[in-house]
Amino acid sequence: MTRFGSLFTSRRSWRLPVAGALLAALAACSSGPPLFLSDGRPTVQVQCPASGDRDSCVQQARSRCGGAGYDNVAQTTEGNNFTLVFACRAAAK
Repeated sequence: MTRFGSLFTSRRSWRLPVAGALLAALAACSSGPPLFLSDGRPTVQVQCPASGDRDSCVQQARSRCGGAGYDNVAQTTEGNNFTLVFACRAAAK
């Protein structure tokens, strides 16, 4: 019976580090851009090189939104990356 007791305690010992890692990963996600705007539109984040032309980010936004256009939610430059967060406008009916 002692063998089984040590088996169960050893299985429980991995739970605390795994739970801590999971909480740390979730906390890191909280600093990202909003997933949805207050009007319910989803946001999209794209990255392109900070050095040089940032048109690739703009082209990605235009392509993703089609002819409806997009609203710029945020833009940042960190290290070698330029990040654009945008939300597609509603298509005209």
